[in-house]
Amino acid sequence: KFAMVAPDVQIEDGKGTILISSEEGETEANNHRKLSDFGIRNGTRLQADDFLQDYTLLINVLHSEDLEKDVEFEVVGDTPERIGPKPSEPTSKNISNGSDDGAQPSTSTGNRQ
Repeated sequence: KFAMVAPDVQIEDGKGTILISSEEGETEANNHRKLSDFGIRNGTRLQADDFLQDYTLLINVLHSEDLEKDVEFEVVGDTPERIGPKPSEPTSKNISNGSDDGAQPSTSTGNRQ
């Protein structure tokens, strides 16, 4: 749902409890567990980092009994279409030989002997 490639998700509980790791196999044991097994309840905050895409999401977990039939969860807020990697800024100066003093290459045509 969040268009993350290799996320790390932790509970913002002051303990750094990791739910999902981008390191293969590190949190596989969590796959069958419920959120309540980790003490995640209404109002819990999760932090999801995707270092490959350079973005972080803060997720507020809100419990609801009013979801449609067969709907397990709903995402409300900014969607990944509005979030994503920061575009690289264009370089406005042309730097040669590590110098940014405005000096230009020599164009002299004098004879060398």
